Amino acid sequence: MSTARLRLQHRRYRLPFRGPVRTAHGVWTHREGLLLRVEDTAGRAGWGECAPLPGWTTETVDAAEAALGELGEWAEEAALDRLPLGLACLRGAVAAAREPCVLPPEPSALGVAALLPAGGEAPARMSGFAEAGFRVFKWKVGVGDPADELGLLDELCGRLPPGGRLRLDANGAWERRVAERWLERCAGRPVEFVEQPVAAPPGASARDRARADDLLRGLAGAFPTPLALDESLAGDGDVARWLAEGWSGFFVLKLTLHAAPTATLAALARARARVVFSSALETRVGAAHALRRAWAWPGERHALGFGVWPLFAARALDGPAAAPFLRREDVAALDLEEAWNALA
Repeated sequence: MSTARLRLQHRRYRLPFRGPVRTAHGVWTHREGLLLRVEDTAGRAGWGECAPLPGWTTETVDAAEAALGELGEWAEEAALDRLPLGLACLRGAVAAAREPCVLPPEPSALGVAALLPAGGEAPARMSGFAEAGFRVFKWKVGVGDPADELGLLDELCGRLPPGGRLRLDANGAWERRVAERWLERCAGRPVEFVEQPVAAPPGASARDRARADDLLRGLAGAFPTPLALDESLAGDGDVARWLAEGWSGFFVLKLTLHAAPTATLAALARARARVVFSSALETRVGAAHALRRAWAWPGERHALGFGVWPLFAARALDGPAAAPFLRREDVAALDLEEAWNALA
């Protein structure tokens, strides 16, 4: 869109999940956010999604909606570029809506990690996913008693299909001793990485954030199982900081939360970083833009963290059903205008 004046519309949503999602951040029953429609004076329109994620950032849907209200329905293009830096999700949504959501022609498909529920349901669900062809599985831990969860680890590893790998996601729930205990147990097992074993909460003091970062570095250097950053990457600046420090583990990217994903991904590609593209439990609008960038990623490819669908009760807001491989044509067929109209 090259014109200087743009029409900016938004619709707020509060969408129930098909079933509750349990993580160390609590039990989630719904998702809140905004869908944006940006149109230029020639009538060309694009869609974006602003969906701050509780537990990751201090940005709120209310703050984003208030900022849009101040802009009004018609705004100069330069005004959109001056949105507050603290509203990274909103800035990213506006940027996405102004870019074509078109996938590169290759690859024809990308692998997907199946999302296992927290607790004792995980082994049975893994068996079902394995029969369906999945080979990478992500298990939410840090939800129940560590001893009980550790007792399930061997059972899950034993149920892995040939060549299968397990990802553990603690969502920053562990203290040092618990994290060490888990990493000791993971050594020598088919665990691809342990995601965010510890983390400082949003709004934590600089001192607390520094302590959590120091602990992450120490754990990464003391155990052979790779670690992955997730909550530690609340925004583009966090990615730049960890790159500057030479982080050699994985970067789990929820691109819906980033203000400038193009520049962030370029920096990661230059560093030859290990990147996992992951769902932020957003609608198909934000997911489509994130997957567009996953398709264009020039580096080594790892299974996508998008094995979450069907997620919403409203089918028009969902992405393709979870499968071991996400096909290009399934992503290209996502109708963003249909999602927008579903909120009318």
